[in-house]
Amino acid sequence: MSSFLGEFMGTLTLILLGDGVVACVLLNKSKGQNSGWMVITTGWGFAVTIGVYVAVAFGSKEAFLNPAVALWWVLGTGNWSKFLGDVAAEVLGAFTGGILVWLQYLPHWKETEDPGFKLGIFCTIPAIRNTGANFISEVIGTITLIVGIGAIFASANGPIAGGLGPYIVGVLVWAIGLSLGGPTGYAINPARDFGPRLAHAVLPIPGKGGSDWGYSWIPIAGPLIGAALGTLILKAI
Repeated sequence: MSSFLGEFMGTLTLILLGDGVVACVLLNKSKGQNSGWMVITTGWGFAVTIGVYVAVAFGSKEAFLNPAVALWWVLGTGNWSKFLGDVAAEVLGAFTGGILVWLQYLPHWKETEDPGFKLGIFCTIPAIRNTGANFISEVIGTITLIVGIGAIFASANGPIAGGLGPYIVGVLVWAIGLSLGGPTGYAINPARDFGPRLAHAVLPIPGKGGSDWGYSWIPIAGPLIGAALGTLILKAI
């Protein structure tokens, strides 16, 4: 097993469960239809926790699942040797996870008329489309993620019992979704948005519409800038 396999499997699991809960809530005739934002944010928090456990089990001891988190790590350590490989694994895992969500809900796509719902299962869509505000939202959300992770594992807070770390990070992502996710759907992870968006573009989804590539740079650039700023904040303190 390797870091590449771990990042691939962990991110696949993240998207299968994360995009899966969105599909459960949005697609017609799903048993979870219309269950709301609380269900979506809770599902994503659990998805992060389980994704991290899977990544570690398959060989990635860092279990980034997110190029922004990987960027924070390499900016802090100066070790870029695995960065591109990890990012590639995360994007491929996210793409594959999107395909699995499509298969899981296969009969429901044609039962759902709204193409926006179908796209929103795979990637983020802003509630109010405003380039500057959407970008800032992704930056702030990712700074919160990076500073939160840094604080969770800071020595000042004492040691974390074995295996508990991923659960606490999942709670952090749940909190970000509940408090900061309203404007853009809180990508805070370039792979989480790009990989499934690409899956949406190539899959034969009935009535799916476009994949909104004009917006796609925001959930990529915003989290990377947020990760860099979050790193500076952590280094400053």
